[in-house]
Amino acid sequence: MSRYPGRAGRLALRAGSLAAALGLWQLLTTLDVNLWLRFAQFPTVTDVARTFAARLSGPDYWTDLTDSLTRIVTGFLLAAVLGVATGVLVARSRLAEDLLGPVVEVVRPVPAIAMVPVAILLFPSNEQGIVFITCTAAFFPVLVSTRHAVRALAPVWEEAVRTMGGGRWRILWSVVLPGALPGIFGGLSVGIGVSWICVISAEMISGQYGVGYRTWQDYTIVDYPGVFVGMVTIGLLGWLTSTSVELVGRRVTRWLPRTSYVPGARPRPARARVGATAVPPAGPEAEEARDEHLV
Repeated sequence: MSRYPGRAGRLALRAGSLAAALGLWQLLTTLDVNLWLRFAQFPTVTDVARTFAARLSGPDYWTDLTDSLTRIVTGFLLAAVLGVATGVLVARSRLAEDLLGPVVEVVRPVPAIAMVPVAILLFPSNEQGIVFITCTAAFFPVLVSTRHAVRALAPVWEEAVRTMGGGRWRILWSVVLPGALPGIFGGLSVGIGVSWICVISAEMISGQYGVGYRTWQDYTIVDYPGVFVGMVTIGLLGWLTSTSVELVGRRVTRWLPRTSYVPGARPRPARARVGATAVPPAGPEAEEARDEHLV
């Protein structure tokens, strides 16, 4: 069986899939294909690339980029701190679960973008309202993942620390937080994606600057290449931020054992070590062998 390609082969495969998608897009829009999906009004890849290059040379693009990144980083960091703290508190305290649990479960199903009227009423500026919506979007995924991760910890770890004289804070910093880190970063990865969805939507509704605001303005003036420039920018920013969260998570949890998964690969049978003690078989055959040995 042939082995799966290495790192260079996988990078080439990913680049090839992206190039194939762009080539199909260019072909469908150049030929003005109108079967069930209508590509006649779609901008071509070259149109989007020319508009993208023109935007990069102007100051407005970088201003929008800076504003969106500032909003997403501020809201996401607030959500990370508040979500982890609340998740640990709810998972470790029955009183906190009884007081905060019902409120969390009632508010959690409400989409963060539906909080736009609330943000307009609460905060004196649109900037603060957008940060609030971004924070709300990431808060609940982080809280829920943290709560489940803390509750899934093995009780024997906590008992071991108590046996050695550790107190409540020692258990929190030595057992609870390190053990829950994989689940916490899973929630952070989900939260950063949801944050981008909500910050772009909030910028379209009530923003003055930002990638979402600029994309909506391009749509209102029927500048479709500009709309796709905004979409590509949002995708790249989301990919960069989610990759950053994943890299930080790997760095923080580098003490955990890693597993490498290769699709289609079969597990290799364990080889017997030289000098290892053989384990006798179990069952009726083993009993008969022992009886013959004793005789």
